[in-house]
Amino acid sequence: MHPLRQAAHAELERIRAQGRYRSFTPLRKRAATFPVYLLGTRPITVWSSNDYLGMGVHPVVTAAAAAAAVEIGAGAGGTRNIAGTSDLHDALEAELAALHGKPSALLFTSGYVANQAGLMTMLRALPDWHVFSDQKNHASMIAGIKGAPATVHVFAHNDLADLEARLAAAPQAAPKLIAFESVYSMDADIAPIAAICDLAERFGAMTYLDEVHAVGMYGPTGGGVSERDGVAGRIDLIEGTLAKGFGCHGGYLAGDAELIDWLRSTASGFIFTTSLPPTTVAAALASVRHVRQDQPRRAALFERAERLKRVLAAAGLPILPSASHIVPVHVGEAERCRTVSRRLLDEFAIYATPINYPTVPVGQERLRLTPTPLHTDAMMEALVAALRAVLPSGLAVAA
Repeated sequence: MHPLRQAAHAELERIRAQGRYRSFTPLRKRAATFPVYLLGTRPITVWSSNDYLGMGVHPVVTAAAAAAAVEIGAGAGGTRNIAGTSDLHDALEAELAALHGKPSALLFTSGYVANQAGLMTMLRALPDWHVFSDQKNHASMIAGIKGAPATVHVFAHNDLADLEARLAAAPQAAPKLIAFESVYSMDADIAPIAAICDLAERFGAMTYLDEVHAVGMYGPTGGGVSERDGVAGRIDLIEGTLAKGFGCHGGYLAGDAELIDWLRSTASGFIFTTSLPPTTVAAALASVRHVRQDQPRRAALFERAERLKRVLAAAGLPILPSASHIVPVHVGEAERCRTVSRRLLDEFAIYATPINYPTVPVGQERLRLTPTPLHTDAMMEALVAALRAVLPSGLAVAA
């Protein structure tokens, strides 16, 4: 057996022994019944979708995708530089720039690619970069940072004192970048963006903010936590996604016009990949335009999230602290978490994804619940009853 096959076999056996083996559930999303999907012919209530606002099934969005497919076709047919740019791509980039109050924006094929390509390109452009990365940053940000020869300082999660100390210890003349998220999707907490900007200005650092779990939902027009807090203008680069609050697909960067133009001209993750399909771009454009003016939908999301937190807490279930729309339920131990998730699906027709190491630390395994404006009170009561049946007794005390 080739050494690579031996290594792959050994790693898979280790993952299985630790209860971390990933099994995918082939759910069929149903526009007419969301958040109820189908597993075969069986209706399943889904509590772990990232389509936070249900925009992926909104008639305005699906109609835009269908019309683009008929008029333009299924695929873009090339990279952005080779016949893959349409008026829809230009319009969506302009809409995203306006969403964040920035002069310019650039589309990528996913949020992961936007982070990886954007950070890697920036950090390869100058010698002696010092990057200050939050301990709980997403894997895509870590990949972008590790792909460049920068000095990396990982500061304790949302810890301003630790960040300040590390900034102060770095060479004064070195170029500096602080990379962090707004909403951290596994811990459901929110970064102190204004205070981080204060430190960035004090130490001459650029700021790079990942808003993927906030765009569409936070702020008066869905511009994210930076819009809600009135600090978007203090952020150098904002990265976002079209795949969560907007219910479609793709990622983007928004910022200064010349900086975005430079990334457009130099980021290999942008240049050498096929452009987003016109169907996707049309759907995303319709979604962003709709969401920006649909404050009642945002209000409904947060009302549903707060109600879910209340009913789970009232039932004595082990919910973890949440400052956002995400509701984590502590389980602990990978195999137990998988078993709880599987029992919810098999016995109660409820889908809640188990979140295990390395996504969260060992011992902090959890279910990550994401209520949408379309989850009903009855669905919440059914979820509570199911969780009380499948979670081990005494777990709330242990959490």
